[in-house]
Amino acid sequence: MTGVPASAAGGSGAKPVRGGKLGTAAVNQASLWNIANILTMVRLLLVPGFVLLLFHDGGYDPVWRAFAWAAFAVAMITDLFDGHLARAYNLVTDFGKIADPIADKAIMGAALVSLSILGDLPWWITGVILARELGITLMRFWVIRHAVIPASRGGKLKTLAQGTAAGMYVLVLTGPLATLRFWVMMVAVVLTVVTGLDYVRQAVVLRRQGLAAERAAAAERAEEALQTTAGTAADAAPAAGAVAGAKDVHAAAEARDAAEAER
Repeated sequence: MTGVPASAAGGSGAKPVRGGKLGTAAVNQASLWNIANILTMVRLLLVPGFVLLLFHDGGYDPVWRAFAWAAFAVAMITDLFDGHLARAYNLVTDFGKIADPIADKAIMGAALVSLSILGDLPWWITGVILARELGITLMRFWVIRHAVIPASRGGKLKTLAQGTAAGMYVLVLTGPLATLRFWVMMVAVVLTVVTGLDYVRQAVVLRRQGLAAERAAAAERAEEALQTTAGTAADAAPAAGAVAGAKDVHAAAEARDAAEAER
């Protein structure tokens, strides 16, 4: 769950270029029904299935929670593969750009909220993680006209830590493993906060740079317009002088003709 839309749609029958750039032609030719988008849709469908399995029989049956963990693990694995496939084979569609981050946040949000409802996970942890994810999503829209905030290594570690910790909380663990999962979740919370602050810093810097670039471009356009106007005026001056001179010659000729007529 990096916050960067990764999955997309794919092929038009042409041979994919591994590691190639996502050009406009590839985007226009992409088909909705490709492996990357199918994995994204599977992840979306796993969300309600995961919740039903987790809450089955009151939510405390170890066997049903193991099934819920399996659904959660499959969902998190598809998040890794659909992004890789989309980037490697130019499988890009508008559906993938929208559905991928929604699926990422849906499965993690469902796990955190469900665990808090069951009393296994403190609500403040769920609140911190969900607030960060929502805030970063809004932050991306805030700067999207200027630049795209890239996924960072810290963000990927955060996703891994969140997925591992949430998965451990889904399972019924006791003793040292229960203690371990608490500290894994604390690592995930710290990474969530630190990477969130870093995203805010990047967003502010990118927005300032974008605004500065827009102002510079506007000033350059204004200067070009001024130079064009000045050049037009300079070109018009000799022509105006020639017209005035022609008028003077014509007036002199008329005066001479009138004088000759009087004689």
